[in-house]
Amino acid sequence: MIQSMTIQNIALIETLRIDFHPGFQVLAGETGAGKSIVVDAMNLILGGRADRGLIRSGCEKASVEAIFDVPDHQAVADLLAREGLEYDGRTVTIQREITTEGKNLCRVCGVILSLGFLRELSTHLMDIHGQHEHQFLMDPARHLSFLDRMGNGEHSALLAQTAEACTTFLSAHRRYARLRRENEQKQYRVSELEKLLKELHEAKLKEGEEEALTQECLRLRNSEKIASTLRQARDALSRGETDSSCVERVKEASTALSTIQSFGDNIRALGERCESLYYELQEISYDLSGLTEDSENDPDRLEKAEARLDLIRRLERKHGATLIGEVLATQGRLEEEYARLCGLDDEVGEAAKAHKRTLAAYRLLARELTESRKRIAEAFEQAMMRELADLGMEKAIFSVSFLPHDGEKPMMPRLTGDDDVEFMIAPNPGEPLKPLAKIASGGELSRIMLAIKSMETDNSGVDSMVFDEIDTGISGKMAQAVAEKMAGIAAHRQVICVTHLPQIAAVADWQYLVFKSVQEERTYTTVLELDDEGRVAEIARMIGGGEGSAENAAEYARTLLDAGRKKHGPENRSKI
Repeated sequence: MIQSMTIQNIALIETLRIDFHPGFQVLAGETGAGKSIVVDAMNLILGGRADRGLIRSGCEKASVEAIFDVPDHQAVADLLAREGLEYDGRTVTIQREITTEGKNLCRVCGVILSLGFLRELSTHLMDIHGQHEHQFLMDPARHLSFLDRMGNGEHSALLAQTAEACTTFLSAHRRYARLRRENEQKQYRVSELEKLLKELHEAKLKEGEEEALTQECLRLRNSEKIASTLRQARDALSRGETDSSCVERVKEASTALSTIQSFGDNIRALGERCESLYYELQEISYDLSGLTEDSENDPDRLEKAEARLDLIRRLERKHGATLIGEVLATQGRLEEEYARLCGLDDEVGEAAKAHKRTLAAYRLLARELTESRKRIAEAFEQAMMRELADLGMEKAIFSVSFLPHDGEKPMMPRLTGDDDVEFMIAPNPGEPLKPLAKIASGGELSRIMLAIKSMETDNSGVDSMVFDEIDTGISGKMAQAVAEKMAGIAAHRQVICVTHLPQIAAVADWQYLVFKSVQEERTYTTVLELDDEGRVAEIARMIGGGEGSAENAAEYARTLLDAGRKKHGPENRSKI
């Protein structure tokens, strides 16, 4: 349950702390006093839309903080543990801050977390029912979710299994459809791939080939210059201006030094160096002679090398590559695609089997889900009529209609199964069942929604429920019936109700007055927890006794409070 809520700079509220209690409590006050502001703050703390229009005029930011008491709540504990948050087994603190600049901060147990996580957590903390939910009842498309919420854990598991089977089927369906389209159009692509691969296979490209050909072409284009330079270098070694060559003169120096090498180690070392240089120069001379012969002009070889290089570069441009390695990689991918397309018939066949298999699995679960829903609907109808009888609609007949599907083609699988339902009602004896959306009045919708919420308390793990003006369109005897039903819910849950009806206020355990005041030309909304006499005065005002001073209104207010205490009488109910 919610223990307290602190509001700062929300609409007409500057600073306000509200302490809540177990059981049934009501927020009352004149129209426009600001009761909706308190509900807006609750919605904000539960992850509702951060409307900057909520920020009090003249302020840059607004905030709401709430403390929830959720003792030993396993789902809450699991969620907090998933985010690494500390949980003492009881208390969860939530803070929400919004600014005029659009910043939106969510803190859970003091740690900044995502809005998505806050919304996930809030489903276990509080359920707010406002007037907008009446509109959900008017929309048949939403009736199925209302029905499913009446199911037990086994039904919820079946819902999840059906959704999973639908997701699996849809994936198989998309793959099968894609492969069929591809198979129908593959012939053009196969022909195109055959041409591309034929060209690549005939080219017989090799890694590093382009670099080698580039160097060869460069050499062949400059063969005359290379040959001339090589001959010049060879001649410099092999022939000199005298009769002996450079190599021979080095040999003579080496021989001369060898005759006097016994006269010193340095002379011997020089002789050895000359001898080594002689052999090195001799090898260089031989190599230069060989290169000179190889560098002769070869126009045919140059033409072939340039043609090959031109082919390689054309293939690179065609396939959007800059290197042979990239072209070869593209060739590999094209070969894989060609092989896959050639075997596409088999792949389509396997996809067709998977399509049929996953559809059958879905249909089986969908049929089980339909049967489960029909069992729930039967129990739901009986329970609704009992609840409506408690709310003054004892003659009403309520029914869940399973709508037929039009057309001969089977419907496409859906995450929610194959069913569409619509709530039907005959409010008065002798009338036929008609769609709820077409005949229910505002007061009847309020009571139907309250009946559903009353049943949901048995299936929901939420310990705190907020009803925002659920009493719309009802009064008198019906108001008393609604008050009794809400008190019954409060026997098992914390209930917070915004109301205009004295009958509902009188059966509450606690009552708060929401009122406005003007100070220094600014309007402030305040919430005050009422004592016994304050409750009498406020309920008298709600009855219609002006400021509550009319004797008959005050006396009737005391009577209502006393009757509420005697009938519901939990120990924490106010004593009058």
